[in-house]
Amino acid sequence: METKIRDLQATMDRKLQAISKRVRLFTLEYTEKHVLPKNLVLTGLRGVGKSTFLLYHAQKSGKRMLYFSVDNPLLFTENLYELGKYVFFLGYDGIVVDEVHYARNWSNCLKALYDDFPDKTIWVSDSSSLILRNGVADLSRRYVFIKMPQMSFREFLYLETGEKYSISQPFENPTFLPVQPTGEVLSLFERYKEYGTRPFYVEGNYEERSLAILEKTMNTDVTYFVPHITDDNLRVMNAVVGTLAQSAIPRIQVRSLCADWAIGADKLYQLLEVMEALGVIQIVRYEKDTKAKSAGAKIFFADACLYSVLRGLVGTKREAFVSRCLLEMGYDVCASRNERDADFVASRRFSSKNITIEVGGAEKKMKHADYVIRDTIDFGSDKIIPLWLLAMAW
Repeated sequence: METKIRDLQATMDRKLQAISKRVRLFTLEYTEKHVLPKNLVLTGLRGVGKSTFLLYHAQKSGKRMLYFSVDNPLLFTENLYELGKYVFFLGYDGIVVDEVHYARNWSNCLKALYDDFPDKTIWVSDSSSLILRNGVADLSRRYVFIKMPQMSFREFLYLETGEKYSISQPFENPTFLPVQPTGEVLSLFERYKEYGTRPFYVEGNYEERSLAILEKTMNTDVTYFVPHITDDNLRVMNAVVGTLAQSAIPRIQVRSLCADWAIGADKLYQLLEVMEALGVIQIVRYEKDTKAKSAGAKIFFADACLYSVLRGLVGTKREAFVSRCLLEMGYDVCASRNERDADFVASRRFSSKNITIEVGGAEKKMKHADYVIRDTIDFGSDKIIPLWLLAMAW
């Protein structure tokens, strides 16, 4: 075991050395706004920077922490509780556990580590929001859950230029501009829309890395959350991805898919739910659609940059970007039941006020919406919001 710990420490040291001088503003600014809890679970899409977040703060904490990823072959036969206990007995102040759902009985192990070592720091990450729902033990009372969003344009600007800009407030103060929309800024925004929502773009080979993440998510992560998955089930998910990439109307036909792939509707809805929880797709339902099983009014890729990778349609990509921006800003997003009025209805929890939104290019009309989000424009007005400004809002 000591040899494994030395290997894990060496791996952590290499990862710390590889951290860029510029990290995401979400990582850099988090402790300016919040106290990092002693016990936390960090979730978010693959590739958004969860490992860097935890390593960065472990290094800054002044504590002796050990990072390891449970999908490391060194740990395939190890029990998470026994490993954590051994690390603590070696004098470490805490552990950083990546991809925790790969560990057997991970939730019970986390509960036991929390209860048996109350003075130790335990930070955990995973790529799925299902981790809380699928945990057997009651982790919500013991661990603070933090969701890491996709990168904003504001963060992309920081990685590219080193400049920090304020967060925009496009609905509360649409005339406030954190940065002037110069030709250089708008050119960077075009690049952001192509590949800027996850920080691994700086490593190069963006398309190949994106496709590899998509493949690993569907072929490995989904199989953890969906028992008894078959090859046909995997092919159905690929068919959904292919349909969404090329469809002008981002919907799927449930009956047609079920018939074509000899799959039951319940299983298809289960696959869609897990694909959404893992950050492959985003299902946008109609207002007041409370059905447990629904393919929604529209389905987008959760990361709109996938439309660039898969050569999707510009109009669908715009809607996907707007929908994702609204979610990252804390809004619930629904599809308008009357498309002659607007594309989306956005609302905040515990608020009775809804905002209707239309999405389009530089000449897009407002219809009967409260706001129109226009792409490829520099300045807006009280009711016209440039897409680049919306992407600066977190």
